[in-house]
Amino acid sequence: MPGMQHTREAGHTHAGDEEIIVGVDTHKDTHVAAVITVQGVALANAEFPTTATGYRSLLAWARDFGVLHRAGVEGTGSYGAALTRYLRRHDVTVVEVNRPDRAARRRQGKTDAVDATAAAYAVLSTRATTTPKTGDGPVEMLRMFKLARTSAVKARTQAVNQLNAVIVGADPALRDTLGGLTTPALIRHCASLPDTAPHDVATATTYTLRRLARRIQELTAEERELQQQITAVIDAYAPHLLQRHGIGPDSAAALLITAGDNPDRMTSEGSFAALCGVNPIEASSGKTRRRRLNRGGDRRANAALYRIALTRTRSDQRTRDYLNRRATQGMTRREAIRCLKRYIAREIYQMIQQINPSTACFRTA
Repeated sequence: MPGMQHTREAGHTHAGDEEIIVGVDTHKDTHVAAVITVQGVALANAEFPTTATGYRSLLAWARDFGVLHRAGVEGTGSYGAALTRYLRRHDVTVVEVNRPDRAARRRQGKTDAVDATAAAYAVLSTRATTTPKTGDGPVEMLRMFKLARTSAVKARTQAVNQLNAVIVGADPALRDTLGGLTTPALIRHCASLPDTAPHDVATATTYTLRRLARRIQELTAEERELQQQITAVIDAYAPHLLQRHGIGPDSAAALLITAGDNPDRMTSEGSFAALCGVNPIEASSGKTRRRRLNRGGDRRANAALYRIALTRTRSDQRTRDYLNRRATQGMTRREAIRCLKRYIAREIYQMIQQINPSTACFRTA
């Protein structure tokens, strides 16, 4: 097939009923797959386009070597997301594989075929055991809505800053008419400025202020619509999250996105805490026994837990009592907040495990 390159290891023939494992090195336009047996024998590798036809060909090609139950895929949350969904729909268990470490690459070299084969061996050796997110349910909807909303908020902030920068350099007569206005009033006033063709600096300033103000209004409306969509999905999928003190739609969405559409992939509440970066990391050596702060995990989920913790410290008596108790034990406020985030992660995990996607009833906001 055009666009596909196949390489078969010498001395190996069609296995038919033998179990095989596929490893895939994913890219934007092509995926490179490698097949090995459960005895660790490399059979072949091939390159496929990232199209519906390419996915079908990859699966058919792999099954030509034997029975396929497991596949190791790099980048299941980005370039390999669509392939992961396709393989799962065809009863193939997908395991998320991290790229080989630098020491292994120095020994073996770097090619797409080598990386694909390494992904297959990672599954065979159980070095890779992580179940990827399915990305095919309401949480994936949340992720897309939140992505678009974040972009709208960022663009709106940029436009507001540009509007203020133009006002600073405007003629005093115009600047005086805008002084003392609140930001919403300023945007409304600038959006209603005369719609005249620019022919000098003064009219160009008026024209620019009007265009920026109207852009801000459009972005504000877009952001609010996306926020309504986010809230609607959460109301249908996990309404009990919003009923807990300090948890708003943004924080709930960030935490649900971290858990994914298949939260059963998390084996314990400690797994969720690690995904959020709130579990302490062992850093002991010799006679020294200590733990360090985890700076990994999903930082957006970590920030959501921090917002929830701060909200509760201001308005929840039990949380204030907890912080006071920790203070008497010699903890700083920062250390106590870290402990509090860990407890909140446990609470969120238990609520996420109660979600039943089959009962969700979605409606358009």
